[in-house]
Amino acid sequence: QVQLVESGGGLVQAGGSLRLSCAYSGSLFRFNAMAWFRQAPGNQRELVARIRLGGDTNYEDSVKGRFTISRDHAKNTIYLQMNSLKPEDTGDYYCNMYPPHRAYWGHGTQVTVSS
Repeated sequence: QVQLVESGGGLVQAGGSLRLSCAYSGSLFRFNAMAWFRQAPGNQRELVARIRLGGDTNYEDSVKGRFTISRDHAKNTIYLQMNSLKPEDTGDYYCNMYPPHRAYWGHGTQVTVSS
């Protein structure tokens, strides 16, 4: 069964940190680049960070230096460490392969950063 399950969101004050997890099942994800996306209220879903099979990473400009994406192949999990959070980081966070496949969007995990 192909599945993505995000967790780790919550309410945090500006300047705080959260660590998101995305557990994936199915060999499809083991052999593809993976990424985190977010959707702020009223906005379209956007790419936040991606990680290739070899470990190379890319970040959206607004999160560079604050967010770190990582991958644990043994645990079939990707992570997003988010530090120095800002109110504009508020939104629903999703993981997917990259490029994303519309059939594999999960329920996401909500992040709310208060000022």
